[in-house]
Amino acid sequence: MEKLEIVITTLFGLESPTAREVRRLGYETTSVEDGRVTFTGDWEAVYRANLWIRTGERVLVKMAEFTAASFDDLFEGTKAVEWQRLIGRNDAFPVKGYSLKSKLASVRDCQAIIKKAVADKLMSVYGISWLPEEETQYKIQFSIFKDKATIMIDTSGDGLHKRGYRRISNIAPIKETLAAAMADISRWRYEQPLCDPFCGSGTIPIEAAMMKRNIAPGIMREFACDSFKQISDKIKKETREEAKSLTRDVPLEIYASDIDPETVELAQSNALKAGVGDAISFSCQDARGIKFDMPYGTIICNPPYGERIGDKDECRQLYADIGKTFGRLDKWSYYIIVADEGFETMFGRRADKKRKLYNGMIKCDLYQFFAPRPPKNTKK
Repeated sequence: MEKLEIVITTLFGLESPTAREVRRLGYETTSVEDGRVTFTGDWEAVYRANLWIRTGERVLVKMAEFTAASFDDLFEGTKAVEWQRLIGRNDAFPVKGYSLKSKLASVRDCQAIIKKAVADKLMSVYGISWLPEEETQYKIQFSIFKDKATIMIDTSGDGLHKRGYRRISNIAPIKETLAAAMADISRWRYEQPLCDPFCGSGTIPIEAAMMKRNIAPGIMREFACDSFKQISDKIKKETREEAKSLTRDVPLEIYASDIDPETVELAQSNALKAGVGDAISFSCQDARGIKFDMPYGTIICNPPYGERIGDKDECRQLYADIGKTFGRLDKWSYYIIVADEGFETMFGRRADKKRKLYNGMIKCDLYQFFAPRPPKNTKK
């Protein structure tokens, strides 16, 4: 069986959660570096990763890696790859990528060189002078960083954050992959309640519910590799059937609220599409007024930053207000992602731990406030 070097790209700061997911799938990671996790597997592993990875952005197959200090280097290194193992004489192979801190600064020229090198190789192997590019699409993705070129095939198509349940969102949604990572980092125990008082389109509670019920995040969608001839219909069918059989019907107590009634209605609709509508109790209320009788629980939330929504001074007052509200839940843990570096001062408490993350293009910190662990056998 063909062994492949499989790369999962991630948002910066989410490499560790993605590496844990790879290991949970039964594969050993070979490297974990900024923005990517690498492991070895076959084409079935490629498909399983697309179906199951919650916190990664794309699943790519590495075809080559070499030094490219000149266009000749880039051309010869690309042409040396046995592209015919993957791309048929009628298949399409669009090229996209980026170049950073490298002598080859023009992305457009790099695209053209890589395209020509692959075309020359395929025409030579197939003994033809023209490639129709009418059938299966194998999208080539390249990165050139400090003169090191990495050439890969994208097997995901649309980014993995596009689960299929959130066709409409509010004005500033959190990415599904980031929401899933926050739920993973929180180590939320499903026996205890979870709350998101700034739920927006419902992404955080939905991702948390899907994770605890072991619903494969890609079960509702297709991937670029669904059309690859290297992955048989048998593998695709069995992998999806296995995923459906592994779903757990565990009872969950999740509370999600937002101050905007239309947003709450949207979140409810998204939860129903995701198959976890029964797990989440939605309500329209101000986060400053939340209260619970349950002694233990977890809050995971993404309050406004003042970057895209609302005024920054208003946001800072909000942080002070929720600091008092959350403080009354003294045995609850809180995981709050914001962009304001002075958040702890406004919130009124120093975080037990901080983690740098990016929400879209906005640099943020995930502030983690830990509560005492509940006694064993504590019921909700």
